[in-house]
This record gives sequence, C-alpha cells and structure tokens, in this order.
Amino acid sequence: MIIGIKGKVEHKDLTKVHLEVNGLIYKVFTSINCSANIKENEEVKLHTTFIVREDSQSLYGFIDINEKKMFDTLIKISGVGPKVGIAVCSTFLPDIFAKIIALKDTKLLTKVPGIGLKGANKILLELSDFQIQTSNEQNSSFNEATQALEALGFKKDLILKVLQNCDASDTSSLVKEALQKIQKTR
Repeated sequence: MIIGIKGKVEHKDLTKVHLEVNGLIYKVFTSINCSANIKENEEVKLHTTFIVREDSQSLYGFIDINEKKMFDTLIKISGVGPKVGIAVCSTFLPDIFAKIIALKDTKLLTKVPGIGLKGANKILLELSDFQIQTSNEQNSSFNEATQALEALGFKKDLILKVLQNCDASDTSSLVKEALQKIQKTR
C-alpha cells in the first residue's frame, strides 16, 4: 500500500499532479484546495490513498492529513466514490466540513457537485461523529467569528465560504478579513 509520496512536480492541473520520483512519474489526483498549495518544479510530499478497482488503479494525494482523513471517511460511505470525495475536498476545507457535519447543514452540502439531498442526508447521518484535529483556540475563534457575522445578518453559507479563505487566526481579525472579502464580492 502506498501511504505517501515525495517527488518533484513535473506538471500540475486543477485536480491532478504528475510527480517525478526516482525516474518514475506518478499521476496523483488532488483536490483543488490541495493543488492550489503546490507549485510546479518544486518538491512536494503528499499523504496518499491508493485505490484499486477492477478497471483502474488511482492514487489520491493530500498535503493536509485532515483532508486525507476527510476523503478516506467519505469514500467508505456506500454510494460515495473517489470522484465525489475529491469534489467535497475541493469545495470545503476539513475544518469547514467538520462544522457542516456538526451543524447538519444539508443545504450547504448539496452545493457539492454530485451530491443531492438524499446523498447529503446519508453523509450527515453516517458522519455524525466526524472530527478533525484542530487547535481549540483556532476553533473557538472561528466559531466566535461565525456568530459575529451571523449577528450582522449574513447568511451561514456565505459566512462559511468566506471564512474558509481567511488567513487570520484570532476572532477580531477573522471578522475584519471576512467583512473585507464579503465587500469585494458585492
């Protein structure tokens, strides 16, 4: 079983990279979020999931171990394959996904390509105990920023979408950065 791969990025697309490892080039499927953090012609180390099917062998790579955990957990659900798993990973960062599961937000989950209402309900039911490893301080700041933005009248799906792209870590900076991003989109 291949659990990780380290090599030079030969080619990069939105959802896959070609890694040169000791003269061999591997095609590794990635999420859009993962691909955004990879630069061409640089060395990268990815946590991987190797999937063997009757008609294919595929390697899925993740920079963030929590994203790999999210993917592995999703593909264990009947009816959720690697394509939908990567779509979820491309749509939500692991901490946002964990919050969606905790809030049982089917509306937000159905925004993922390939997931309808029935699929969203099944995912929420089967992953009711899904958690990722985050620092309590960062988690607390995120929750407080979410509540502050909701109090200002913004919708939860917009808030989660904006906050997942924020770099700040404390509550006031998160709120300020989120408001700036919301203002740019209007």
